[in-house]
This record gives sequence, structure tokens and C-alpha cells, in this order.
Amino acid sequence: MARRRMVQDPHIAPLTAFVENLRAKRPTWEFPDFDPLDGGVDADILFLLEKPGPMTSSGGKGSGFISRNNDDPSAEATFVFMNKAGLPRKRTVLWNIIPGWNGSRKVTSAELRLGVEDLNVLLPLLPKLRTIVLVGKRAQRARELFVNQDLRIFDSAHPSPIVRASRPDAWRAIPSIWTHAGYD
Repeated sequence: MARRRMVQDPHIAPLTAFVENLRAKRPTWEFPDFDPLDGGVDADILFLLEKPGPMTSSGGKGSGFISRNNDDPSAEATFVFMNKAGLPRKRTVLWNIIPGWNGSRKVTSAELRLGVEDLNVLLPLLPKLRTIVLVGKRAQRARELFVNQDLRIFDSAHPSPIVRASRPDAWRAIPSIWTHAGYD
């Protein structure tokens, strides 16, 4: 797969090393790679989602990437909303507050603590970062981590089918929020 060969490209290699380090620290978890079609270390907008799902898994039928190109409804909505917002891929990077898949969609307090620790390692790898979009309530719990930094912070609903069904107004607002996040 061409995308797999791209994980050592200069704009993504530091993030690949970050993920490899996570895999070594927590070998029972599965950590997706950053999508090399996105901006990597050159991105100025981080979309921080909640937790990778099974379609990020390289061990099953997933892609092995956190990607808007994955074959699931949330990824498809992310792709559509990014296009509606007019956000070029090279400006964005996707990640999760809980960075690994452990076979469960449940999120524990311990997982959140580990995720915040991991974010403290990730953020210095993104030197052009100016904006963070906290996508979903779980990701929004990391807000305090960013408050004293010189970053613009936006809250967005998660582009999942659950939000679409239960909170249609929040769902419809996503492209507008993401558009505002993209303004300089």
C-alpha cells in the first residue's frame, strides 16, 4: 500500500516515531499511524477526537491509520465536513485523546490520564500548531491542557452516527465550527 510506505516521509516521520514509542510502552493496545496524506508536523490545526475505533486497526479489516479515508461513518463524515469547511489536508492532523484501540469503545479515567500524558509528548512535535479542535465531549475534557498555551481552541460535536441521531443540531453545526477553526 502506497500510504504505508509514506509513513517515513519527512512531514510524518516524527509522528511515526511517536506512535512506535506508544506501541512499545503499551504493547496490548493497537495504535494507528497518522495519515501521511495529512499535514503531519507541518499542520497548523489539530483535530483531537475521542478514541480510535476498529476501522483504524491494521490487524483486522481496518486501515492502520487515523484517517478521514477509513471505511466507517465517522471517517466519512469527517471527510465531508473537512471539505465543506474548506480545510486542505496539509493544514490538518487528526489524533485522539485516547490514542489507542484496546478492543473497547468505553473510556476510563485511567485512559484519559494516559492520553493527556501522551499529548504532552505529541504537542512539541507540532511546531506550526495554532489551532486545536476538540471533537467530542471526551476530547473536550482535555481543554485544560491547552488553556495556557498560545492556541485557538474550538469545541465541536463528534461526527458519529450517534451524534447525528441524538443531537442533529450539533451535527449540522460541525462544518461551521470547523470553518471558523480554519480562519487565520
